Amino acid sequence: MTIHEYKIENKDDAGQRIDKVLPEFNSDWSRTQIQDWIKLSLVKVNDKLIKPNYKTKLNDHIVVTEKEIVEADINPENLNLDIYYEDDDVAIVYKPKGIVVHPSAGHSTGTLVNGLMYQMKNLSGINGEVRPGIVHRIDKDTSGLLMVAKNDIAHRSLVNQLVKKTVTRKYVALVHGNIPHDYGTIEAPIGRNKNDRQSMAVVDDGKEAVTHFNVLEHFNNYTLVECELETGRTHQIRVHMKYIGFPLVGDPKYGPKKTLNIGGQALHAGIIGFEHPVTQEYIEKSTPLPEDFEQLLADIRKSDS
Repeated sequence: MTIHEYKIENKDDAGQRIDKVLPEFNSDWSRTQIQDWIKLSLVKVNDKLIKPNYKTKLNDHIVVTEKEIVEADINPENLNLDIYYEDDDVAIVYKPKGIVVHPSAGHSTGTLVNGLMYQMKNLSGINGEVRPGIVHRIDKDTSGLLMVAKNDIAHRSLVNQLVKKTVTRKYVALVHGNIPHDYGTIEAPIGRNKNDRQSMAVVDDGKEAVTHFNVLEHFNNYTLVECELETGRTHQIRVHMKYIGFPLVGDPKYGPKKTLNIGGQALHAGIIGFEHPVTQEYIEKSTPLPEDFEQLLADIRKSDS
């Protein structure tokens, strides 16, 4: 089991329902999940059990106990996932915004893994019983394409390609501000934020992180960019764009206080490409922006004109 500790030090986090605040501290958690954990007595504030509607106070000390889950808890569910490619070794699947990639304690339903287990017969077991087939992740509120390994040979090959930086991963992001140049590369190491352990930041002793970007469209107050990952650090695009002064729209963790309320960051994993582990053929798939993202852009264009 894993123990997570938080202190309410920011005035903006005080006076809010605890089931709303905690998912902002840890992007792997959902509001429903926190409510379940509170019912299971896994969340304490100042050493006392609380109710899901508890409102946080400044200097509250919150302890969340995340229990390990066992495979028996993970059931296949028909989530009608869109499969963009599938053969005996690999698959490319679309993860909608708002869905967590793999189960975690107290939240063993409705994840991408539950849906994969329903729709695919075999998934690699290298990443453990809780994360079958999962080679890499995208954040809960990011939509887009993921590679899935259906056996251990494929899994090792895909991980190796990620390490060698030969996997194509292109995202579309809407950021605050007007980026003055058409393209650029952000090379800045990422590690845990020393002041907030649940956030990542550019830190001197962090892991190598490289993001390439090019501008797709300028708006009055925003810029639409394509970001290509060379490395795949946690929250990399969100951290890097904030670092250069253009944080993602809607981002509850790294965005500005005043941003658009769109239920999470405006980020979409639109293109994934890799070498097939067996045939060595290059496979690349793309997916258009989801409707809500397109609508957001349409609204901005309209308000700009």
